[in-house]
Amino acid sequence: MSIENKDSNYAFIDSQNLNLSIRDQGWTLDYRRFRKYLDQKYNISQAFLFIGYIPSNQNLYTSLQKYGYLLIFKPTLTLPSGKTKGNVDAELVLHSVIEMQNYNKAIIVSGDGDYHCLVDYLIKQDKLLHLMIPNRYKYSSLLKKFAEKIVFMNNLKEKLEHKKR
Repeated sequence: MSIENKDSNYAFIDSQNLNLSIRDQGWTLDYRRFRKYLDQKYNISQAFLFIGYIPSNQNLYTSLQKYGYLLIFKPTLTLPSGKTKGNVDAELVLHSVIEMQNYNKAIIVSGDGDYHCLVDYLIKQDKLLHLMIPNRYKYSSLLKKFAEKIVFMNNLKEKLEHKKR
């Protein structure tokens, strides 16, 4: 993306936080519709999706790329409990700062308090469009101080729910 495109906004998406927060509300996000929504509503030209890499999920990754996401993979660990862990926080923070000269404003999609310092920094740089929190009833209290920049996804079920075909 060229530096001349001053109207270009980028999204930085914590896929695990987004996915689990939406599922906690009893629905599944349609990632294709979500990508179109970001473009149409917020002029998002680049949507970075931070996701743990699991080799058996290759079809999912291919689909997400076809929908227009730029995937940033984090190696995963399998815990003794059998749960897979891939924390993407550091990668999301790093990429949002590395890419800063290329976008006008950023949307951070997560309700994780670990992004408090990033959100604060982006606001001070006049680079934050919104903090998009997937679930207004379950997010870090550290983010509440950014209320004027927060948009919630709870009311987007009708627009963005994955429909069985």
